Amino acid sequence: MRVAGIGSIAANGGPVSSFKEKTMAGATRTLEASGHLIDSGLMAAIMDAVILGGGEFEIAEFEVGRTNQDHSRLVITVSAPTAERLEALVGDLSRLGCFSAEAPSATLKPAAKDGTAPPDFYSTTNATTFVRLDGEWVRAAGQRMDSVIVVEEGRPACRLLREVKQGDLVVCGYEGVRVVPEFKARDRSEFSFMSSEISSERKVELAVRDLAKMMREVVGRDGRIVVVAGPVVVHTGGSDDLAALIRGGYVQALLGGNAVAVHDVECALFGTSLGVDLRTGRRAEAGHRNHVAAINAVRAAGGIKPAVHSGLVKSGVMYECVVNDVPFVLAGSLRDDGPLPETLMDLYAAQAAYAKALEGADLVLMLASMLHAIAVGNMLPSSVTTVCVDINPAVVTKLNDRGSGQALGIVTDVGLFLNLLARELP
Repeated sequence: MRVAGIGSIAANGGPVSSFKEKTMAGATRTLEASGHLIDSGLMAAIMDAVILGGGEFEIAEFEVGRTNQDHSRLVITVSAPTAERLEALVGDLSRLGCFSAEAPSATLKPAAKDGTAPPDFYSTTNATTFVRLDGEWVRAAGQRMDSVIVVEEGRPACRLLREVKQGDLVVCGYEGVRVVPEFKARDRSEFSFMSSEISSERKVELAVRDLAKMMREVVGRDGRIVVVAGPVVVHTGGSDDLAALIRGGYVQALLGGNAVAVHDVECALFGTSLGVDLRTGRRAEAGHRNHVAAINAVRAAGGIKPAVHSGLVKSGVMYECVVNDVPFVLAGSLRDDGPLPETLMDLYAAQAAYAKALEGADLVLMLASMLHAIAVGNMLPSSVTTVCVDINPAVVTKLNDRGSGQALGIVTDVGLFLNLLARELP
């Protein structure tokens, strides 16, 4: 369905109330957007952004896609009282997928010194981004949020601010930048837990079944599943089930902090987590020292891998990672005891190791770790399916609020969740 001129679409396909706003004096720009604009709520978001930003709009053209494969196409003229206000509006609309089809090549400015960018640098989202160079739209590599785009030998790439070098050509402003938001599919019945951002307790078994199906599909095509785990996985008795998933080939990389490995090893050596006997739920005698004793034993062995190879550690999540050659990254923090020899206490090194482990991920499963879940979310492009499991729905909310809008939430006890998932994935 194609609509030219000024008008919206009624249920019967006919034009109804005019979209046209009284054009204000000032700057004007014509923008385009395409995709599943209606299903994803982007059409309404675009118009809201203009009004809330103090501008006015006119729908010049709107073509509605009829099938799941067809994209809708929007041509919208945006006006603002000043060029500065218009530039701010264009920035807001850019993040919603609007762009100028006749845009000139992106503005490139050299960085004045290492670790800095020109003041008007373009700050990325996690959505797929294209940069217009010599009349062509070129996709930026290494997509992630809160980075800059550097063009080198005609190829744009996202780069952390601290990685910018003096003289690097940095994309500035919004002209010549095109963002392609991830669109929600019209038919989401195949994975029912995706029908809402946060699944409630009563939907857990259904969500687990759907997720298990997705994991089988990813592994079946040699895809990559990355698990981000917090120590609550061990505290709630889920380490055996996570270990079973690793053993079954459903985890291609494990990310976490020092604590998840410490308590996993504590459980393997003493049967406790934070001194609590996981079989009885009671605090073990002198159990308060067990996690430190576990750290001491691993350090004496020379690390987690030597502790496994020597026979000291014979079970658990870290054991399965070692014997199944599943890479793991442990990022340290100020509160860490020990830490374990493999724990990276250099923040830059830990971030880089996380980012490398996430390369090529098809599915990221975040298990009860708000700190590491948000950190990983900041590193992921929006095209990566992301599932966050936590007893606290605020964790999923925070993940979405910080830009990881693709994250789907399952609100439940992570130990229960892993037990159900392990049953679905024998």
